[in-house]
Amino acid sequence: MPGGRLTQQERQQIALGLADGHPYAEIARRLDRPTSTITREVMRNGGPTAYRAEIAHRATEHRAHRRRQSAPRGPGTTSLPYGRDPQAVREYEEVFTTVMMASGAPRMTSRVLACLYITDEGSLTAAELVQHLQVSPASVSKSIAFLESQGLVRRERDERRRERYVVDNDVMYQSVIASAESTAQLAATAREGVTPLGFGTPAAVRLENMARFLDFVSESITRAADQARDVLHAQPATPPTSVGGDTE
Repeated sequence: MPGGRLTQQERQQIALGLADGHPYAEIARRLDRPTSTITREVMRNGGPTAYRAEIAHRATEHRAHRRRQSAPRGPGTTSLPYGRDPQAVREYEEVFTTVMMASGAPRMTSRVLACLYITDEGSLTAAELVQHLQVSPASVSKSIAFLESQGLVRRERDERRRERYVVDNDVMYQSVIASAESTAQLAATAREGVTPLGFGTPAAVRLENMARFLDFVSESITRAADQARDVLHAQPATPPTSVGGDTE
């Protein structure tokens, strides 16, 4: 299996595969690359509908050049815990951010959430977020407010009375439950339209079917979250199998 960065020709093959509607696994098989490599490449370069080989190749060269310019040198270089590769961590953070953006979250909000999730503590102060992301305190504050409204982070005070923003197992569970409740509320609102629109009319039937569908989805999400809650506290029995060592 080849390693190293994707070539321009491989990116052209990815673009052709996406245009033909092939899944990532099929494109990866044809290129003899890990599926994760193809997924990461596409998601960090616009997603499956906006991916362009030439643009992706230039963007990758630009990122590599930027990393070379900003990479610290000499004995003062900061090392990461657990022997982590700093470049691999940076690239994963970028992928996490891109996937969050593809789901509809704003870029800065996605960056803040990704930053929180890749910390071992699962929490950071506003100052730490500002320093890591190199953005203004106002940008962090706005993003945290949005994430709180979605139940994706919570605030707490540490022993030094500093406000910390936290993502942990309970936050993950509560955010899923909040999503289910929001879906249930939408179902109830849809059902309220049946009476004014007239029972049995095309519009009323559409709203009633929408309500039934959303009720089922909401109940299924809640039930699944309750059943799977223990998974959030489980420890992996064995290390995960590597899916490939290349970074592009």
